Amino acid sequence: MDARYPRVRITGPIKSKSWHPDTGVVERIEERLLVRDLVRIAFFIPHDNFDIAAGVSHALDSYLRAVESHPEARALYTCCYWEPSRLDDRGWELIRRTLAPQERRYFEDYTPDEAFYPEKDGADPYFSLYANDDSGFYFGYHARIPSRQPPRNSVSVLRVTLPTEFLEERGQDFIRELALDMGSRLPFASGHAGLALSTWSSVEEQLERLRPIIFRHPGFDIREASIHDHMGTRVDGIHWLNFLGQPVLGELGGAASLRARLQAPTTTVQELDSGRAVVTLGPSPEPGDLVQGRDLPAYRELARVLERWQEPFPWGTLHRQGRSGEEEELRRWWRRFLD
Repeated sequence: MDARYPRVRITGPIKSKSWHPDTGVVERIEERLLVRDLVRIAFFIPHDNFDIAAGVSHALDSYLRAVESHPEARALYTCCYWEPSRLDDRGWELIRRTLAPQERRYFEDYTPDEAFYPEKDGADPYFSLYANDDSGFYFGYHARIPSRQPPRNSVSVLRVTLPTEFLEERGQDFIRELALDMGSRLPFASGHAGLALSTWSSVEEQLERLRPIIFRHPGFDIREASIHDHMGTRVDGIHWLNFLGQPVLGELGGAASLRARLQAPTTTVQELDSGRAVVTLGPSPEPGDLVQGRDLPAYRELARVLERWQEPFPWGTLHRQGRSGEEEELRRWWRRFLD
């Protein structure tokens, strides 16, 4: 095992319920993986499915080629409110149909019945591919609801996770090229790739388990990428790869201006097409280790440069639930590269 990538595999009890006509409701408790380390790639795209479906299709094909030797990565799927199912020809038909929209429809044109629950009728297309175990493979896409005047911060989200073992197997250059290829045809506002922790339930519910890890290894991200977070054109923290589009890169003065502000010797700024760039913090993702004095100075430098564009603190309602102490802890983690 590479010491740079500490294994985080925390199991615990999970309660579940099922119903049977003979026995009624049956409650079970089983041991499941609650927290695990992985690599996450995410893009936040302020456009509707009709405009970006071809780019998402390209990203999906890139992912499928990358995991071709791991058939478990595409064992199951969900699509447009279908229950999780074994991925078969029907599943591929639904996914490819999602990525081949034939017409543009806006929410304002829906009938009252359609507008009552637009997500149920596929107004915000989405699908996921994932393994039938806790191996860490996942590809998910969730488009925003189309509107002639979309909410200011609404985005479509594409998210991929890969096991840390896959990073070790293929190497950091492979992961970087995969992320670049996936994002090459997406008009993203921002995106990232790097080490992360996946949790069975919400971060705040798992904080007791996460605490000894996240306050020692600042390179692990715990901020989940979700369409419901309304990322807009901001950035969601600092990662190994940091994809910047418009308007953030323009407000920074472009790739050349951004490069001039960053002095860390391991940091590179690569200009992409369409006014985009990717900032790479070192040759490989790093978890850091505050016990050993590895506080990731390149990450801290970029955090200071991008501070005004970082999204607001995402757990700001905990104090209303009587959990002010936990909120303060998460605020401290949120600013770990700034304070």
